[in-house]
Amino acid sequence: MESRDDTRKDYYKVLEVDYDATEEKIRLNYRRLALKWHPDKHKGDNAVTARFQEINEAYKVLSDPVTRLDYDVTGNYEIDKYTLREYLTRFKGMILTCNGLGISPIWTQQLMETNDLVDL
Repeated sequence: MESRDDTRKDYYKVLEVDYDATEEKIRLNYRRLALKWHPDKHKGDNAVTARFQEINEAYKVLSDPVTRLDYDVTGNYEIDKYTLREYLTRFKGMILTCNGLGISPIWTQQLMETNDLVDL
């Protein structure tokens, strides 16, 4: 039996958008892909129907800000499936703020001030 993590899809890749895509970009790509993969255009092809359902599922998750945040926090973290650029883009919020590591903003500010002194 597969675990939930093994079956999770990368909805950003399904909709062909970057991990920091705006709501508008997500909506536009959804519409483009839904028109391209609509089952009425490909009569009787089960693979097309499955792809269309996958696109709808991805849009349902990414179009709602609360659901998207939950997906981003609990999503697919298998590093070997991402390029470095995709990984950094997807997790830049946690990387830049260090909140994903539980580091307080005060410590982050002190670290930034220390880095400013080193650059001088």
